[in-house]
Amino acid sequence: MWRWGRGAEVLTASEIPGPFPQPENAAAGGVVAAGARGRILVIRGGAIGDFILTLPVLSALRRQFPDCRLEVLGYPHIAGLAVRGGLADAVRSIESRPLAEFFGRGAKLDEGWAAYFGGFALIISYLYDPDEVFETNVRRCSKAQYIAGPHRPDEGGRLHATETFLRPLERLAIFEADPVPRLDVSRSMGVDQDGLMGAMVARRALALHPGSGSERKNWPERGWAELIERLVAGGGWHLMLVGGESEADRVHRLSRCVPAERVTLAQNQPLPLLAEQLAGCRGFVGHDSGISHLAAAVGLPGLSIWGESQESIWRPRSNRFRIVSSAEGLEGVTVQQVMSELSDLLAGAE
Repeated sequence: MWRWGRGAEVLTASEIPGPFPQPENAAAGGVVAAGARGRILVIRGGAIGDFILTLPVLSALRRQFPDCRLEVLGYPHIAGLAVRGGLADAVRSIESRPLAEFFGRGAKLDEGWAAYFGGFALIISYLYDPDEVFETNVRRCSKAQYIAGPHRPDEGGRLHATETFLRPLERLAIFEADPVPRLDVSRSMGVDQDGLMGAMVARRALALHPGSGSERKNWPERGWAELIERLVAGGGWHLMLVGGESEADRVHRLSRCVPAERVTLAQNQPLPLLAEQLAGCRGFVGHDSGISHLAAAVGLPGLSIWGESQESIWRPRSNRFRIVSSAEGLEGVTVQQVMSELSDLLAGAE
């Protein structure tokens, strides 16, 4: 599991004024409070990858309603990526204790949260809410148009997750939105007080993430060790090893394969900072993980060493990313296979 420092309960950016164009199929009751006009809320929990695969929703809303204020209710340590990338104006924490009342049938609702939901003209929720308890409670205190989206794609289908999450926007007459997650962190690059960002840009840096949210998605560590040894022997590369709390031992073991002056550890970094560090690298190698989706979203060319997940649904949505797999599963992926794909990928990216 990826764990790292959490920020404030609420993250904000500059206000974006302007009236919100009311959809034709707005919720019954029709009249939206004047203070709610120009405000959109997207509710998105889930892991890092789930959030990044929902970025096209935020991008599409930005393009369709450029004068509206767009907020996210989610995990600030993940959803803060949207604020950093200019796709949202503020993030509020979904882990607030008073918010739990909205998940109880017929519960007495917290007045602060009731006023908050009442301040929006449009609410799009990707929460798991099969009995519509949360939706019912929000409708008790808000006249916003409420659109319920899927919290996960259909594993039995073949539609990519980004397209699944975009489907609810068709109710707003948003069709054929760009399904590729894009996160532009260039406007904030260079703020790293430790100078790591500058070091990554100045060096020929390659980012490696040898972990994921599940051990069954991980290529054997011996493969990573041999890959790193071959990259070091090939010369020229500075390696940035990326890891979360649960991957600390693995990352430190693998770092011993690299001369100290040619390795940087990006361990437990806040995601907005990690996004900047990744953007300063030349390429990326990882697994089926949220960090691979992050690397793809900031525009890196990369490889994802793939296991059992359905590729058509979960692969990183980027024409600069490739999948490396084997009919024998992760154990069957060879170092030579990874090296060959990586060399070809990076040659084409120069």
